[in-house]
Amino acid sequence: MATKTTAEKLATIQQGYTLEGATIELGAAIIDGELHKDAPVRLPLAMMNRHGLVAGATGTGKTVTLHMMAEQLSTAGVPVFLADIKGDLSGLATAAVGSDKLKARTDSIGQPWQGKTFPVEFLALGGDGNGVPVRATVTSFGPVLLSRIMELNDTQESSLQLVFYVADKNGLELIDLKDLRAVIQFLTSDEGKDKLEELGGLSKATAGVILREIVNLEAQGLEKFFGEPEFDTAELLRTAPDGRGVVTCLELPTLQTKPMLFSTFLMWLLADLFEDLPEAGDLDKPKLVFFLDEAHLLFNGASKAFLEAITTTVRLIRSKGVGIFFVTQTPKDVPADVLGQLANRVQHALRAFTPEDAKALKATVSTFPVSDYDLEETLTSAGIGEAVITVMNEKGAPTPVALTRLRAPESVMGPSEEALVRSTVAGSALLGKYGTTVDNPSAYEKLTGKAAAPTGPAVPGPAAGTPAPGAPSTPGTYDVDAEARRIEEEILGRPSSRPAQAPEPQYSEPQFDEARDPGPRQSRAKAPRTRQPQPSQPEPQAGGMMGDLGGVLGGALGGGLKSMARSVGTQLGRELLRGVFGTSSRRRRR
Repeated sequence: MATKTTAEKLATIQQGYTLEGATIELGAAIIDGELHKDAPVRLPLAMMNRHGLVAGATGTGKTVTLHMMAEQLSTAGVPVFLADIKGDLSGLATAAVGSDKLKARTDSIGQPWQGKTFPVEFLALGGDGNGVPVRATVTSFGPVLLSRIMELNDTQESSLQLVFYVADKNGLELIDLKDLRAVIQFLTSDEGKDKLEELGGLSKATAGVILREIVNLEAQGLEKFFGEPEFDTAELLRTAPDGRGVVTCLELPTLQTKPMLFSTFLMWLLADLFEDLPEAGDLDKPKLVFFLDEAHLLFNGASKAFLEAITTTVRLIRSKGVGIFFVTQTPKDVPADVLGQLANRVQHALRAFTPEDAKALKATVSTFPVSDYDLEETLTSAGIGEAVITVMNEKGAPTPVALTRLRAPESVMGPSEEALVRSTVAGSALLGKYGTTVDNPSAYEKLTGKAAAPTGPAVPGPAAGTPAPGAPSTPGTYDVDAEARRIEEEILGRPSSRPAQAPEPQYSEPQFDEARDPGPRQSRAKAPRTRQPQPSQPEPQAGGMMGDLGGVLGGALGGGLKSMARSVGTQLGRELLRGVFGTSSRRRRR
């Protein structure tokens, strides 16, 4: 095969990246060691929901790359979610200051540069950090994800699924860890063990293991994470008043002590979005782009069933308008079935200091299309801020591989001042909604007869007319309720769930219904976030389609429960249907 000239290589890249629609500008191509600003490398905005991978060795610029991409997505009106593990991405809220060195770089790639701020929302898991506290209820998190945090084996996971099943069936709301502990203790007591006899029972040994793991979670401070008000994933879909997409940064400063929680929580967010969003088909731009940093944490030690659930979510959420970018060191960190779904690749430099590094390098090269580059040499010699790129073009074909000098962010490449972060959080429209823990009556109170603990006064939200984070200080108001209704009606495709006035709570003792009569039953209705109960509605007649759902439930909960699910298929009219991870989405918990 004849060697191409530099001009021929340049023409190939120019033609391959000539795109018609809106794009994310990534940088300029480097060919035969020379930078060509007349050969821009870009990614079609409409193809961002085909998912992607940002990989490279530590210190090669992965965080700056997703920072730069997030800025452009926000400018295009696309909301962005970032897992801000090191805290560097908070710099999006601060305009960068130019310098001679920066100007020389941006001029060399033909980038018109101007320091800017972007609308940023700061979140923190359970309030562990400076952001708005993010919580999830135990019941919505589900038995599969919770088992992964507890590192339970298959038998213990099946037993935990059984506990969730009985709690769902009998109106025992699992809101926090004390609710789960109370239900397990009840089901292993003389009073409660009969309730499980027809389903195989729950051994005291297995119950003891699960209870010990619950205590361990509480000792790690995770009782702050499980509870109410539960975070509504629709908040990730917001836009600022000026039309830019809100960039949501999730902080977990103690990641080193809780890596499993962090990665598993990110999958809960995706699972909840997957269950809640309607089918969208091909869009001009995605509804949300989700950057999942430290992706290897998600897959380390994962069971086959868990990996299959991840693969299913990644494959299907594309059609709902959500793009996922995995951020990690090498493509080997991502299972092949997931890697095969990632059409857009930004590969920073790799190191080959050890035999294992050399194997990773060869494996990485094998995942790229045939190109005019010697990729083994290119990937080991690329500088900081340079990456080998190939993406999906508007026709669904891969673009030519291009070594690219990447664009510079227009906001600060590093953390913002802590005072700015705190003031942004204090002015957030979400603080009044999620800032104060709520402890409503749930399974613990129902089983013990104790009253719920007081939760104190609500945290005051921003005053009327306070703009969203990063919004320009121009006249006008930011109506949080209106924005929430817009997301529900225009993006989620459902009637708004924000009632004008919530009814008074009315709780009753759980009724353990063991009858097999398929007649109509009354379901417990449960508002998902603050659990203000709504009037119960008649359930549809069991049998027919509902009877056939036993097998479906068995598939969702795992093979160990299939026979149990089929045996109670006629009772499914009163139970929660759980998703691919065993999670319970907001709509399904109503």
